[in-house]
Amino acid sequence: MAIKKILIEPNKILRQVSQPVDKVNKEIQSLMDDMLETMYSANGIGLAAIQIGIPKNLIVIDLLTKEKKKHPMYFINPKIIKQSSKMSKYDEGCLSLPSLFAEIQRPSECDVEYLNYEGKKKILKATGLLATCIQHEIDHLKGILFIDYLSKLKRDIILKKLSKQKLDQKRLVI
Repeated sequence: MAIKKILIEPNKILRQVSQPVDKVNKEIQSLMDDMLETMYSANGIGLAAIQIGIPKNLIVIDLLTKEKKKHPMYFINPKIIKQSSKMSKYDEGCLSLPSLFAEIQRPSECDVEYLNYEGKKKILKATGLLATCIQHEIDHLKGILFIDYLSKLKRDIILKKLSKQKLDQKRLVI
């Protein structure tokens, strides 16, 4: 397994629409293992393949319980097939938008159809934080970031701050 570089917004790749996975094989499983290791090393709870520059419909999630036991979840070609009309708000963050958080409203429940790590078709009824995380990561596969749910003014302020952080990181101090 290998830790991959996580792309930071603004980055054109993050806005690409990911493509379906045709076949679940060792290569796809290895990629998902790398994604999980990358997510854990960045202290995240979800990661989409596009966030490491690979436009494939793959996401990994691990909400890490209070006991800090790992419970990784793998979603290949995930598709939301049902959403509740009841909404909930979470203070969302993103590994591609480091140190930034915003309260985002999403459906509180969703049913997601996907292939698991072995390529078997599954349906999961998700609620609470898991539902939010799944919707957040599936948005990545569509080229959507959580800041897209904010007003234009808030989004512009965040993007300006991120661009400045990127420039500051590239400066060499001697």
